Amino acid sequence: MEFTAQQLSQYNGSDASNPIYVAIKGRVFDVTAGKSFYGPGGPYAMFAGKDASKALAKMSKNEEDVCASLDGLSEKEIGVLNDWEKKFEAKYPVVGRVAS
Repeated sequence: MEFTAQQLSQYNGSDASNPIYVAIKGRVFDVTAGKSFYGPGGPYAMFAGKDASKALAKMSKNEEDVCASLDGLSEKEIGVLNDWEKKFEAKYPVVGRVAS
């Protein structure tokens, strides 16, 4: 399934009848099983319904870093992002991609 950024934003945990999705490098993961982390009030709620690639790479919770852009990331940060991607792959199902 392909999601626009706007469609993805509807899966941010604010509607309990919808799953919670987080995208990494354009791949959308269903993180509903981790709703205590990604749901409203959770420590990573700011990632829900968004592509959090840059924020994960930088280990940042700053709103301006919660985006798909990898511009300006160091080699080390890209490595951190790849590690996050592997963790998500092991834990959460992929449900689609973000339209480019």
